Amino acid sequence: MTRSNSLEQPVLGRGEYLGLHLTIGLFVSIAALLLFGMLTEDVVHHESLTAVDLAFTSWIRAHSTPFGDRVAVVVSYAGGSEAMTIIGLVVAVALARRRAWIMFYGWIAAFAGGGVLDWLLKRIIRRPRPIGADRFLNGFSFSFPSGHSMGSLIGFGMFAYVLITFWPPARRYPGVVVLAAVVLFLLVGWSRLYLGVHYLSDVIAGFAGGIVWLSACVTGIEFAARRTAKGDAHEQ
Repeated sequence: MTRSNSLEQPVLGRGEYLGLHLTIGLFVSIAALLLFGMLTEDVVHHESLTAVDLAFTSWIRAHSTPFGDRVAVVVSYAGGSEAMTIIGLVVAVALARRRAWIMFYGWIAAFAGGGVLDWLLKRIIRRPRPIGADRFLNGFSFSFPSGHSMGSLIGFGMFAYVLITFWPPARRYPGVVVLAAVVLFLLVGWSRLYLGVHYLSDVIAGFAGGIVWLSACVTGIEFAARRTAKGDAHEQ
């Protein structure tokens, strides 16, 4: 990575990029927020989705194997708080060293805000874990939404965004980088279902909540970066 005081120029032209980004981000956020709201309502009122959750959890655990459990535990760890904290600290240090302050603050906000959001939602909704979940858990926590799913989507999504912004090989193949991030957080979500520590709606809600927060953070970074660039251009 080369040192830079601001974000690299986007692949799209600078004139309409921000407007397009804000529009797409708004629609994605609204869709994810509506999905999260519908899932939450069903969970709180114990509607038909609850029966689907119970049936799916019973089915997937009935088809689990000891080897599958071991694989799922490893995959689950990759999306856990310890792994996400390591990624968060390493990238934060790298961004601080290159003095990319806008991305640095956005990165911190994404990780810290995602953690707070998960903590609050769990304690507001207070959904119990599936029966037998304590076998793969360290300590007590509520089930809805899945913190691993939300955290991994935010973490891997932001990491992909940082790579595409600053790393030339990633900028040449942004689709590959985004696809890799998607595969990683989907695998984490799958691992939580396979281990029976979350219901299906927990994982989907975690992804939905993560999309809302990730979109907000990326949009905020893009907006701040382009305002800064515009101000610098006027001063010259």
